[in-house]
Amino acid sequence: MRIGELARRTETVPRLLRYYEQQGLILPGREANGYRDYDERTVDRVLQIRGLLDAGLPTRIIKQILPCLDAPRTIHFTDATPEMLETLESETERMTRRIQCLTRNRDAIREYLDVVKELA
Repeated sequence: MRIGELARRTETVPRLLRYYEQQGLILPGREANGYRDYDERTVDRVLQIRGLLDAGLPTRIIKQILPCLDAPRTIHFTDATPEMLETLESETERMTRRIQCLTRNRDAIREYLDVVKELA
């Protein structure tokens, strides 16, 4: 499939898909005319990348763990190094702090909305 279809199916702009390619996160084939040609597996891969980015992981970490992703949301390490485990532990703690902050902000907005709705 071409970049436009991949963009549509993953709700990702083509420019971002090209960035993922530059970062080594996805690897398209090339048609004779030079157009990018993505296979069906790339749809899941882009969704995985977006999910990991949304979770707060930087692309350098994502690039390291992508080879260990067998299926969406499943990570299998056969030879995880101590450095990789330390990095993932650190990222997990950072995500937990981010989740706590987002939860506090969400709750504050809900309280504000409840008060405003009562006054309306």
